[in-house]
Amino acid sequence: MNTAVEDQENILKELLKTAKVTEFGKDHNLQQVSLYEEFIQAVPIRDYEQYKPYIEKIKEGKHNVLWKGKPIYLAKTSGTTSGVKYIPISKESISNHINTARNALLCYVAESGNTRFTNGKMIFLSGSPELERVGGIPTGRLSGIVNHHIPSYLRRNQLPSYETNCIEDWETKLDKIVEETIKQDMTLISGIPPWMQMYFDRLQEKTGGKKIKDIFPNFSVLVHGGVNFEPYRQKLFETIGHKIASVETFPASEGFFAFQDSQDAEGLLLNTNSGIFFEFIPAGEIFSGNPTRLSLKDVKVGENYALIVNSNAGLWGYNIGDTVKFVSTNPYRIVVTGRTKHFISAFGEHVIGEEVEYSLIKAAEEEGVHITEFTVAPFVHQGKGKSYHEWFIEFENRPADISRFADRVDNYLRQKNIYYNDLITGNILLPLHIRSVKKNGFIDYMKSIGKLGGQNKVPRLSNDRKLATALEPYIE
Repeated sequence: MNTAVEDQENILKELLKTAKVTEFGKDHNLQQVSLYEEFIQAVPIRDYEQYKPYIEKIKEGKHNVLWKGKPIYLAKTSGTTSGVKYIPISKESISNHINTARNALLCYVAESGNTRFTNGKMIFLSGSPELERVGGIPTGRLSGIVNHHIPSYLRRNQLPSYETNCIEDWETKLDKIVEETIKQDMTLISGIPPWMQMYFDRLQEKTGGKKIKDIFPNFSVLVHGGVNFEPYRQKLFETIGHKIASVETFPASEGFFAFQDSQDAEGLLLNTNSGIFFEFIPAGEIFSGNPTRLSLKDVKVGENYALIVNSNAGLWGYNIGDTVKFVSTNPYRIVVTGRTKHFISAFGEHVIGEEVEYSLIKAAEEEGVHITEFTVAPFVHQGKGKSYHEWFIEFENRPADISRFADRVDNYLRQKNIYYNDLITGNILLPLHIRSVKKNGFIDYMKSIGKLGGQNKVPRLSNDRKLATALEPYIE
């Protein structure tokens, strides 16, 4: 925490030393670069599509392309913006994925004094650990790759079994997980919130509606990541039967970026000494030709930034597609605010994920409503009528008056986003409309496109109608 800026400067120096021997380094004259200011001039910001020619060479079996030698793995991920992506993991970068998860748990243990959970069984709801080979490199989902590196002191208590983890069909896998865990002393459960909720729901079906605390009396730690926890928090804790400690993480195939180091402090501690040099671009500039690039020492609290990574896996000026905001710079703690490509600006409002989640959660708390899942899309009226934002919401319990509930959500969004407010007050947009999705509608939709379970998640925001149109059959 105390040496974050210094550590970042040292990491950039170390990365540049290795870069000199790579094809990427030679293409960008990195042998002549030693300062961050020079690095900015030499290396442009890229997303996966612009990076692909280098990745293709790695997949052909070439050495020293982005990093020295060949990657030890390729993490295969179905990106929301680029189809299937292959992200390199090097011998030097694998420890970032393993040790950061360990550090998150050790911070929790140090602060809480709770070591009892290490005596019980732990479940990591993850992708299949079965790997294929691409260009001679073992390739698979990140969670499956990491599964091969779980330390021995955790492995003896790890569930589900390897065979169950290899099942591809999520519902079949979930039934097997329930079968293997229902009579065990589960003490830690980890995964993406919507899929943890499915696991809990299935456990309740099997036990006649018992609370999770009665099925697993020693369950005391919930580890989560992948999506914002807040929309799921209330329902998860209600299903469990009481509030328990939760540890939030921010992992991705491109690196493990941050983790919750304290139960009391807001935000996630940025992982500043783990082989990744971070850059930050004001979110509004991410698609401009010459965006402002900041290193850690120049960030400000409360600004929305696109997160850019340079790493010892061979990523350079890489836009991972997430936006973050610093809630503290001493130490450097962030919250994830959304995706660079997931926003609504069909009318110039630039509404982001953080704003819609805040608005919905506030309204739901006031009305005593529980939300299962939701997404938002613009409805652009082609005739004389006015356009609006259309919210597709699956309710656990519907509001008594859905129009009043929609007004509450709309008012909170107007408070959060001045551009949206101006469009409503200027009579350019109508207030938002809510369409109620039938029970399990989002699960059925994800199943229909082959993306049920694992690391897959429903986009919160779209700038077009593709998802909205696909959800039509699931409307109540």
